[in-house]
Amino acid sequence: MQPGQILVADHDGVYVIKMEGDVRLTLCVSFDQFIDTMFSRDDFRAIMFDLTAAEAVDSTTLGLMAKIAILAMERKQLRPMILSESAGINRTLDCMGFAEIFDIVSTETLPDYVNKAAQHQASVLDCPVADEAQAKQRVIEAHRILMDLNDKNRETFQDLVKTLEND
Repeated sequence: MQPGQILVADHDGVYVIKMEGDVRLTLCVSFDQFIDTMFSRDDFRAIMFDLTAAEAVDSTTLGLMAKIAILAMERKQLRPMILSESAGINRTLDCMGFAEIFDIVSTETLPDYVNKAAQHQASVLDCPVADEAQAKQRVIEAHRILMDLNDKNRETFQDLVKTLEND
């Protein structure tokens, strides 16, 4: 599997977050900082996660994606989109309950304004290695968010969260 990376682009308040390869955000402090910056912008109006080049997405990444969806609804009253054409990733999104908080779209149903933003120059999100305490807190937060989405997620992740909290 190719190592993961995240590319970000924006145009007229439409943000595209493209994930490529094996995406693992356990150690990525920059992603949280990017989220804060994105939501602080006055022109923020849409967000799309492009997973078409992702080979795998870990649960911490999924938790941070869910965090963005929840914040988008609370702060801007909008549902982010996920563009994914991988049957395996789509099954994971379905199992996690993402259809409740995201619009999951295909290339055929992608709105024109998102296509325009996706065509703009993307930059690679720099992900310096976080210290162990930061990484642990990020993993706990992401999994708590997933646990709050539904009972199945709660059952799946509760032991992990308890173990990390007691460590």
